[in-house]
Amino acid sequence: MRQIFLDTETTGLDAVNGDRIIEIGCIEMVNRRLTGQNKHFYLNPDRSSHPDAVKVHGLTDEFLADKPRFAEVVDDLLEFLAGADIVIHNAGFDIGFLNAELKRLARGTVTDVVAGVTDTLLMARDMFPGKSNSLDALCKRLEVDNSNRTLHGALLDAGLLAEVYIRLTRGQDSLVIDSAEEQRQAHADSQVDLSAFVLPVLQATPEEAAAHEVTLADLDKACGGKTVWRAAAPAEMA
Repeated sequence: MRQIFLDTETTGLDAVNGDRIIEIGCIEMVNRRLTGQNKHFYLNPDRSSHPDAVKVHGLTDEFLADKPRFAEVVDDLLEFLAGADIVIHNAGFDIGFLNAELKRLARGTVTDVVAGVTDTLLMARDMFPGKSNSLDALCKRLEVDNSNRTLHGALLDAGLLAEVYIRLTRGQDSLVIDSAEEQRQAHADSQVDLSAFVLPVLQATPEEAAAHEVTLADLDKACGGKTVWRAAAPAEMA
């Protein structure tokens, strides 16, 4: 399975009323292994970021002034995302902004090109109901090192999200692996070939046979002469 862990930073919180994407980070994972194939874009939004947003991501208007616009990277981005399952924390926010950018260019929607969208915020709420499930909270709970996250950054956060996702889903994988291994071991145990073993047959000595007969007689007496082996003995002798 090919998955892309994606995060964005924006000028504000309202895509409908003109806030824009200023950073996109994408990290590729195939069959639960990071491939090292990533995409990272800083973007010129042609507008200023809200002061509160700058406090979160630290990306100033001056820094973004010479960066490409979304229209210049859209083909590269969509080609990278094509056919993958996109994993996002609070997917509605990022998908909403991406779709708004695509709408300005008449390029459809994100779901037109990806295989699906997985929201780790919804996953975390199911697993940890009633608890904080922000990315920082999940990093702490799942022991993911986020000590370098002094500010939000799209590529950094996408990487942290990949680590969180692995831990959120690791238990399911280990259960499947353990169960399959147990079944294989049980099958192997049931297939042991005993034909190669030579088992010796030990005959009782006369003294042991006599002692055995005394024991059987005592048991028969205690049962009033109704033991099965005494009743069957004449028929066998006949």
